[in-house]
Amino acid sequence: MSFSHFISPFKLTFFILHVTFITNAHTQNPKVSAVLVFGDSTSDPGNNNFILTPFKGNFPPYGRDFPNKKPTGRFTNGMLASDMIARYLGVKDNVPPYLDPSLTVHDLMTGVSFASAGSGFDPLTPTISNVIPLPRQLEYFREYKTRLVAKLGKTKTMEIVSNALYIVSAGTNDFVVNYFTLPIRRHKYTLPGYMDFVMNNEMDFIQGLWNEGARKIGVVGLPPMGCLPIVITLFSDDALFDRGCIDFYSSVGRAYNSMLQTRLNLMQVSHVQEGARITYLDAYSTLYDVIVAHKYGFKEVKRGCCGTGLLETTVLCNPKSATCPDASKYVFWDSIHPTETVYRIFFESTRSTIDYIVKG
Repeated sequence: MSFSHFISPFKLTFFILHVTFITNAHTQNPKVSAVLVFGDSTSDPGNNNFILTPFKGNFPPYGRDFPNKKPTGRFTNGMLASDMIARYLGVKDNVPPYLDPSLTVHDLMTGVSFASAGSGFDPLTPTISNVIPLPRQLEYFREYKTRLVAKLGKTKTMEIVSNALYIVSAGTNDFVVNYFTLPIRRHKYTLPGYMDFVMNNEMDFIQGLWNEGARKIGVVGLPPMGCLPIVITLFSDDALFDRGCIDFYSSVGRAYNSMLQTRLNLMQVSHVQEGARITYLDAYSTLYDVIVAHKYGFKEVKRGCCGTGLLETTVLCNPKSATCPDASKYVFWDSIHPTETVYRIFFESTRSTIDYIVKG
Protein backbone atom coordinates (compact mmCIF):
# COMPACT_ATOMS: atom_id res chain seq x y z
CA MET A 1 0.00 0.00 0.00
CA SER A 2 1.47 3.37 -0.99
CA PHE A 3 2.37 6.22 1.34
CA SER A 4 -0.13 8.45 -0.48
CA HIS A 5 -2.89 6.15 0.72
CA PHE A 6 -2.38 7.52 4.21
CA ILE A 7 -1.99 11.22 3.37
CA SER A 8 -4.14 13.42 1.15
CA PRO A 9 -2.59 14.85 -2.05
CA PHE A 10 -3.13 18.32 -0.54
CA LYS A 11 -1.08 17.53 2.56
CA LEU A 12 1.51 15.58 0.57
CA THR A 13 2.13 18.59 -1.67
CA PHE A 14 2.81 20.88 1.25
CA PHE A 15 4.93 18.26 2.98
CA ILE A 16 7.16 18.12 -0.10
CA LEU A 17 7.29 21.92 -0.36
CA HIS A 18 8.12 22.18 3.34
CA VAL A 19 10.98 19.70 3.11
CA THR A 20 12.25 21.23 -0.12
CA PHE A 21 12.59 24.80 1.07
CA ILE A 22 14.05 23.80 4.44
CA THR A 23 16.60 21.58 2.67
CA ASN A 24 17.48 24.37 0.26
CA ALA A 25 17.92 26.80 3.14
CA HIS A 26 20.46 24.59 4.87
CA THR A 27 22.47 23.62 1.78
CA GLN A 28 23.14 27.01 0.24
CA ASN A 29 25.13 30.00 1.33
CA PRO A 30 22.91 32.76 2.71
CA LYS A 31 21.86 35.22 0.01
CA VAL A 32 21.50 38.01 2.55
CA SER A 33 23.14 38.91 5.85
CA ALA A 34 19.90 39.15 7.85
CA VAL A 35 16.11 39.35 7.65
CA LEU A 36 14.67 42.44 9.36
CA VAL A 37 10.91 42.75 9.68
CA PHE A 38 8.52 45.62 10.47
CA GLY A 39 4.75 45.80 10.70
CA ASP A 40 1.77 44.29 12.47
CA SER A 41 0.48 40.86 13.56
CA THR A 42 1.26 39.32 10.18
CA SER A 43 4.95 39.63 11.10
CA ASP A 44 5.07 39.97 14.91
CA PRO A 45 6.74 36.87 16.42
CA GLY A 46 6.15 38.06 19.99
CA ASN A 47 7.18 41.68 20.55
CA ASN A 48 3.81 42.35 22.15
CA ASN A 49 4.72 39.83 24.86
CA PHE A 50 7.08 42.47 26.25
CA ILE A 51 4.78 45.50 26.29
CA LEU A 52 1.63 46.40 28.22
CA THR A 53 -1.12 45.60 25.73
CA PRO A 54 -4.11 43.24 25.67
CA PHE A 55 -3.24 42.32 22.08
CA LYS A 56 -1.14 39.21 22.66
CA GLY A 57 -1.00 35.69 21.26
CA ASN A 58 1.43 34.03 23.68
CA PHE A 59 -1.00 31.43 25.00
CA PRO A 60 -2.72 28.33 23.61
CA PRO A 61 -4.17 27.56 21.17
CA TYR A 62 -1.84 30.00 19.33
CA GLY A 63 1.31 28.13 18.36
CA ARG A 64 -0.46 24.76 18.36
CA ASP A 65 1.52 23.61 15.31
CA PHE A 66 4.71 25.56 16.04
CA PRO A 67 7.79 23.48 17.02
CA ASN A 68 7.24 22.01 20.49
CA LYS A 69 3.65 23.35 20.27
CA LYS A 70 4.95 26.61 21.71
CA PRO A 71 2.75 29.74 21.78
CA THR A 72 5.35 32.40 20.98
CA GLY A 73 3.20 35.45 20.37
CA ARG A 74 2.71 34.70 16.68
CA PHE A 75 -0.95 35.16 15.79
CA THR A 76 -1.30 31.85 14.00
CA ASN A 77 -1.01 28.14 14.63
CA GLY A 78 2.59 27.87 13.45
CA MET A 79 5.17 29.86 11.52
CA LEU A 80 4.82 33.22 9.80
CA ALA A 81 5.87 33.91 6.23
CA SER A 82 8.86 35.88 7.54
CA ASP A 83 10.10 32.72 9.29
CA MET A 84 9.80 30.77 6.05
CA ILE A 85 11.63 33.48 4.11
CA ALA A 86 14.50 33.43 6.62
CA ARG A 87 14.74 29.64 6.31
CA TYR A 88 14.63 29.76 2.54
CA LEU A 89 17.42 32.32 2.43
CA GLY A 90 19.52 30.18 4.78
CA VAL A 91 19.75 32.89 7.45
CA LYS A 92 17.97 31.30 10.43
CA ASP A 93 15.08 29.00 11.30
CA ASN A 94 12.76 31.63 12.77
CA VAL A 95 12.85 35.41 13.08
CA PRO A 96 12.73 36.34 16.80
CA PRO A 97 11.17 39.45 18.36
CA TYR A 98 13.58 42.32 18.89
CA LEU A 99 12.29 42.98 22.41
CA ASP A 100 13.22 39.50 23.63
CA PRO A 101 15.89 40.18 26.28
CA SER A 102 17.50 36.77 25.72
CA LEU A 103 18.71 37.58 22.17
CA THR A 104 22.34 36.84 21.47
CA VAL A 105 24.68 38.82 19.22
CA HIS A 106 24.21 36.13 16.56
CA ASP A 107 20.43 36.52 16.84
CA LEU A 108 20.80 40.23 16.17
CA MET A 109 23.29 39.77 13.34
CA THR A 110 21.04 37.40 11.41
CA GLY A 111 17.81 39.33 11.85
CA VAL A 112 14.92 40.18 14.11
CA SER A 113 11.37 41.44 13.83
CA PHE A 114 10.36 44.83 15.17
CA ALA A 115 6.71 44.27 14.23
CA SER A 116 3.90 44.73 16.73
CA ALA A 117 0.46 43.14 16.39
CA GLY A 118 -2.22 45.80 16.10
CA SER A 119 0.07 48.45 14.63
CA GLY A 120 -0.40 50.49 11.48
CA PHE A 121 0.83 53.46 9.47
CA ASP A 122 -1.82 55.82 10.88
CA PRO A 123 -0.44 57.10 14.24
CA LEU A 124 -3.90 56.61 15.75
CA THR A 125 -4.04 52.89 14.95
CA PRO A 126 -1.42 51.61 17.45
CA THR A 127 -2.93 53.73 20.23
CA ILE A 128 -6.15 51.70 20.02
CA SER A 129 -4.39 48.59 21.36
CA ASN A 130 -1.42 50.34 22.99
CA VAL A 131 1.09 48.67 20.69
CA ILE A 132 4.33 49.76 19.00
CA PRO A 133 3.88 52.43 16.29
CA LEU A 134 5.84 52.12 13.05
CA PRO A 135 7.97 55.22 13.84
CA ARG A 136 8.91 53.59 17.14
CA GLN A 137 9.83 50.40 15.27
CA LEU A 138 12.18 52.53 13.17
CA GLU A 139 13.66 53.92 16.39
CA TYR A 140 14.22 50.37 17.59
CA PHE A 141 16.03 49.68 14.33
CA ARG A 142 18.37 52.61 15.02
CA GLU A 143 18.92 51.20 18.51
CA TYR A 144 19.58 47.79 16.93
CA LYS A 145 22.31 49.30 14.77
CA THR A 146 23.89 50.95 17.80
CA ARG A 147 23.94 47.62 19.63
CA LEU A 148 25.65 45.95 16.68
CA VAL A 149 28.22 48.73 16.37
CA ALA A 150 29.12 48.25 20.04
CA LYS A 151 29.70 44.52 19.45
CA LEU A 152 30.96 44.35 15.87
CA GLY A 153 32.15 47.80 14.89
CA LYS A 154 30.69 50.23 12.38
CA THR A 155 32.07 48.62 9.21
CA LYS A 156 30.68 45.16 9.95
CA THR A 157 27.37 46.63 11.10
CA MET A 158 26.86 48.63 7.91
CA GLU A 159 27.76 45.54 5.89
CA ILE A 160 24.97 43.64 7.66
CA VAL A 161 22.50 46.51 7.31
CA SER A 162 23.13 47.09 3.60
CA ASN A 163 22.94 43.38 2.73
CA ALA A 164 19.87 42.54 4.81
CA LEU A 165 16.41 41.82 3.45
CA TYR A 166 13.75 44.13 4.88
CA ILE A 167 10.10 43.07 5.02
CA VAL A 168 7.35 45.61 5.75
CA SER A 169 3.85 44.23 6.39
CA ALA A 170 1.17 46.55 7.78
CA GLY A 171 -1.88 48.60 6.80
CA THR A 172 -4.83 46.27 7.36
CA ASN A 173 -5.42 47.54 10.92
CA ASP A 174 -5.56 51.11 9.67
CA PHE A 175 -8.68 50.25 7.70
CA VAL A 176 -10.32 47.31 9.51
CA VAL A 177 -9.66 48.29 13.14
CA ASN A 178 -9.50 52.04 12.69
CA TYR A 179 -11.25 53.69 9.71
CA PHE A 180 -14.11 51.25 9.12
CA THR A 181 -14.81 50.52 12.79
CA LEU A 182 -14.22 53.79 14.65
CA PRO A 183 -15.69 57.21 13.75
CA ILE A 184 -12.66 59.42 14.45
CA ARG A 185 -10.92 59.23 11.09
CA ARG A 186 -14.18 59.05 9.11
CA HIS A 187 -15.11 62.45 10.54
CA LYS A 188 -11.84 63.92 9.29
CA TYR A 189 -11.16 62.05 6.04
CA THR A 190 -13.11 60.80 3.07
CA LEU A 191 -12.09 57.27 2.16
CA PRO A 192 -9.85 58.42 -0.73
CA GLY A 193 -8.37 61.07 1.55
CA TYR A 194 -7.64 58.50 4.23
CA MET A 195 -6.02 56.17 1.73
CA ASP A 196 -3.71 59.02 0.69
CA PHE A 197 -2.97 59.78 4.35
CA VAL A 198 -2.01 56.16 5.12
CA MET A 199 -0.03 55.88 1.88
CA ASN A 200 2.02 58.99 2.62
CA ASN A 201 2.83 57.65 6.09
CA GLU A 202 3.86 54.31 4.57
CA MET A 203 6.14 56.01 2.06
CA ASP A 204 7.68 58.12 4.83
CA PHE A 205 8.40 54.94 6.77
CA ILE A 206 10.05 53.21 3.81
CA GLN A 207 12.10 56.33 3.09
CA GLY A 208 13.12 56.23 6.76
CA LEU A 209 14.36 52.67 6.31
CA TRP A 210 16.27 53.78 3.23
CA ASN A 211 17.87 56.64 5.15
CA GLU A 212 19.06 54.13 7.77
CA GLY A 213 20.80 51.99 5.15
CA ALA A 214 18.12 49.56 3.92
CA ARG A 215 18.56 48.67 0.26
CA LYS A 216 16.60 45.43 -0.28
CA ILE A 217 12.99 46.06 0.74
CA GLY A 218 9.87 43.98 0.18
CA VAL A 219 6.57 45.69 0.98
CA VAL A 220 3.46 43.56 1.51
CA GLY A 221 0.19 44.91 0.15
CA LEU A 222 -3.26 44.72 1.70
CA PRO A 223 -5.32 41.50 1.57
CA PRO A 224 -8.90 41.27 0.25
CA MET A 225 -10.21 42.77 3.49
CA GLY A 226 -13.82 41.97 2.67
CA CYS A 227 -12.96 38.27 2.97
CA LEU A 228 -11.64 38.44 6.53
CA PRO A 229 -14.10 36.58 8.81
CA ILE A 230 -14.20 39.46 11.30
CA VAL A 231 -15.09 41.96 8.55
CA ILE A 232 -17.90 39.71 7.32
CA THR A 233 -19.17 39.33 10.90
CA LEU A 234 -19.08 43.05 11.65
CA PHE A 235 -20.28 44.48 8.35
CA SER A 236 -22.43 41.88 6.56
CA ASP A 237 -26.19 42.41 6.58
CA ASP A 238 -26.68 38.72 7.36
CA ALA A 239 -23.36 37.51 8.78
CA LEU A 240 -24.70 34.25 10.22
CA PHE A 241 -26.06 32.92 6.95
CA ASP A 242 -24.32 34.91 4.21
CA ARG A 243 -20.57 34.48 4.75
CA GLY A 244 -19.50 35.65 1.32
CA CYS A 245 -16.78 38.25 0.85
CA ILE A 246 -17.94 41.87 0.94
CA ASP A 247 -16.42 43.33 -2.20
CA PHE A 248 -16.57 46.96 -1.07
CA TYR A 249 -13.89 46.37 1.58
CA SER A 250 -11.82 44.23 -0.77
CA SER A 251 -12.04 46.94 -3.43
CA VAL A 252 -10.37 49.34 -1.00
CA GLY A 253 -7.48 46.89 -0.77
CA ARG A 254 -7.24 46.65 -4.55
CA ALA A 255 -7.21 50.43 -4.98
CA TYR A 256 -4.66 50.92 -2.22
CA ASN A 257 -2.41 48.20 -3.62
CA SER A 258 -2.48 49.82 -7.04
CA MET A 259 -1.40 53.11 -5.51
CA LEU A 260 1.25 51.34 -3.46
CA GLN A 261 2.78 49.63 -6.50
CA THR A 262 2.98 52.95 -8.34
CA ARG A 263 4.64 54.71 -5.41
CA LEU A 264 7.11 51.86 -4.83
CA ASN A 265 8.06 51.84 -8.51
CA LEU A 266 8.73 55.57 -8.39
CA MET A 267 10.85 55.15 -5.26
CA GLN A 268 12.73 52.27 -6.87
CA VAL A 269 13.49 54.34 -9.98
CA SER A 270 14.65 57.32 -7.94
CA HIS A 271 17.12 55.17 -5.97
CA VAL A 272 18.12 52.63 -8.63
CA GLN A 273 21.59 54.10 -9.09
CA GLU A 274 22.22 53.54 -5.39
CA GLY A 275 21.47 49.83 -5.57
CA ALA A 276 17.84 49.92 -4.50
CA ARG A 277 15.47 46.99 -4.82
CA ILE A 278 12.17 48.21 -3.38
CA THR A 279 9.42 45.84 -4.43
CA TYR A 280 5.75 45.05 -3.85
CA LEU A 281 4.80 41.65 -2.37
CA ASP A 282 1.31 40.58 -3.41
CA ALA A 283 -0.77 39.25 -0.51
CA TYR A 284 -4.08 40.10 -2.16
CA SER A 285 -3.80 37.54 -4.96
CA THR A 286 -2.79 34.78 -2.55
CA LEU A 287 -5.84 35.27 -0.34
CA TYR A 288 -8.10 35.72 -3.36
CA ASP A 289 -6.85 32.48 -4.87
CA VAL A 290 -7.42 30.45 -1.71
CA ILE A 291 -10.74 32.03 -0.70
CA VAL A 292 -12.57 33.06 -3.86
CA ALA A 293 -10.96 31.00 -6.62
CA HIS A 294 -10.72 27.87 -4.41
CA LYS A 295 -7.40 26.98 -6.05
CA TYR A 296 -5.97 25.05 -3.12
CA GLY A 297 -8.90 22.97 -1.95
CA PHE A 298 -9.35 24.37 1.54
CA LYS A 299 -12.28 22.90 3.46
CA GLU A 300 -13.17 26.15 5.24
CA VAL A 301 -12.57 29.62 3.80
CA LYS A 302 -15.17 31.72 5.63
CA ARG A 303 -14.37 31.29 9.32
CA GLY A 304 -11.35 30.66 11.50
CA CYS A 305 -10.24 27.43 13.15
CA CYS A 306 -10.45 28.88 16.67
CA GLY A 307 -13.82 29.02 18.43
CA THR A 308 -16.71 29.92 16.18
CA GLY A 309 -14.17 31.47 13.82
CA LEU A 310 -16.48 34.45 13.35
CA LEU A 311 -15.11 37.03 15.80
CA GLU A 312 -12.40 35.44 17.95
CA THR A 313 -8.88 36.85 17.97
CA THR A 314 -6.26 37.48 20.69
CA VAL A 315 -7.86 36.92 24.16
CA LEU A 316 -11.13 35.70 22.62
CA CYS A 317 -9.14 32.82 21.11
CA ASN A 318 -7.81 31.28 24.31
CA PRO A 319 -7.10 27.94 26.02
CA LYS A 320 -10.84 27.39 26.58
CA SER A 321 -11.67 27.84 22.90
CA ALA A 322 -12.47 24.79 20.82
CA THR A 323 -10.36 24.48 17.69
CA CYS A 324 -10.67 22.57 14.45
CA PRO A 325 -8.76 19.26 14.37
CA ASP A 326 -6.73 20.10 11.24
CA ALA A 327 -5.79 23.75 10.74
CA SER A 328 -4.24 22.99 7.34
CA LYS A 329 -7.76 22.68 5.94
CA TYR A 330 -8.62 26.22 7.08
CA VAL A 331 -7.61 29.51 5.48
CA PHE A 332 -7.87 31.37 8.78
CA TRP A 333 -6.61 30.44 12.23
CA ASP A 334 -8.75 33.03 14.04
CA SER A 335 -11.13 35.62 12.62
CA ILE A 336 -8.31 37.75 11.18
CA HIS A 337 -5.08 35.81 10.82
CA PRO A 338 -4.19 33.13 8.26
CA THR A 339 -3.04 29.65 9.15
CA GLU A 340 0.55 28.55 8.67
CA THR A 341 -0.53 26.74 5.49
CA VAL A 342 -1.71 30.00 3.93
CA TYR A 343 1.46 31.80 5.01
CA ARG A 344 3.36 29.03 3.24
CA ILE A 345 1.34 29.55 0.05
CA PHE A 346 2.09 33.28 0.27
CA PHE A 347 5.79 32.53 0.76
CA GLU A 348 5.83 30.23 -2.27
CA SER A 349 3.97 32.76 -4.40
CA THR A 350 6.47 35.52 -3.56
CA ARG A 351 9.64 33.43 -3.67
CA SER A 352 10.67 34.63 -7.14
CA THR A 353 10.14 38.23 -6.03
CA ILE A 354 12.25 37.62 -2.94
CA ASP A 355 14.96 36.18 -5.20
CA TYR A 356 14.82 39.34 -7.32
CA ILE A 357 15.15 41.59 -4.27
CA VAL A 358 18.13 39.81 -2.77
CA LYS A 359 20.15 39.06 -5.91
CA GLY A 360 23.10 41.14 -6.93
